[in-house]
Amino acid sequence: MVADDRSRRLAQVAARAAAEKKAEEIIALDVSEHLVLTDVFLVASGSNERQVRSIVEAIEDALREEGVKPVRTEGRSEARWVLADYSDIVVHVQHAEDREYYALERLWRDCPVVELDLEGIGDADGSDGAGGPGADEADQDEAGEAR
Repeated sequence: MVADDRSRRLAQVAARAAAEKKAEEIIALDVSEHLVLTDVFLVASGSNERQVRSIVEAIEDALREEGVKPVRTEGRSEARWVLADYSDIVVHVQHAEDREYYALERLWRDCPVVELDLEGIGDADGSDGAGGPGADEADQDEAGEAR
């Protein structure tokens, strides 16, 4: 089973909203083979709690325009790791320190990466997360060696 078109489209919408708020290391993982409750995990990080909140709000606004509201949101008050469950996709926006510590990409490294088109969003140096460090970390072992 592969994530359906709707899930991929919602992940794309959410990723673009996150990138517009300068989220870092944006990656989408197709978890449909491993979980029955959702198809895609979208993971992004912010450098501080204020940015995490801003990213989450932008994602909520963008998905609301698509007619989608979260079933459940957790972690908003602390803004260290906000999880927003939209059924088809689950969005994880983490503080950069928490992202490194919990290493979701490593936990779900067997899942295929969903391609995201973030061209033209974020910094000109490509740090908008498209194919960025988050994807690379999933392909490294604990010593940082390539798999």
